[in-house]
Amino acid sequence: QVQLVESGGGLVQPGGSLRLSCAASGSIFIFRNYDMGWYRQAPGKQRELVAGITSGGSTNYADSVKGRFTISRDNAKKMVYLQMNSLKPEDTADYYCNAQYVEANYWGQGTQVTVSS
Repeated sequence: QVQLVESGGGLVQPGGSLRLSCAASGSIFIFRNYDMGWYRQAPGKQRELVAGITSGGSTNYADSVKGRFTISRDNAKKMVYLQMNSLKPEDTADYYCNAQYVEANYWGQGTQVTVSS
């Protein structure tokens, strides 16, 4: 059984920052082997990839967040983070942590981010 638990969401003013965290656990879960990602889903919209980090540490970002968001991982702690700066109202969404390895694909329950004045 693999569990992904997100935290760090909340209400922030435009231009502000938040840091999301995702804690991974599971008796057979070898975290370092997994590609990790942050996705988001706004009301009425499809879930989209925000940022990804491979098992080797390569990163990729959605064009809309490049230069503002940074994804990182700590394999020893089985954690993945999303540092979000210069937040905009359009960043408002539920943010989900994802872990992928071969055919395995796991999701967290999500954390809500609201950017509003």
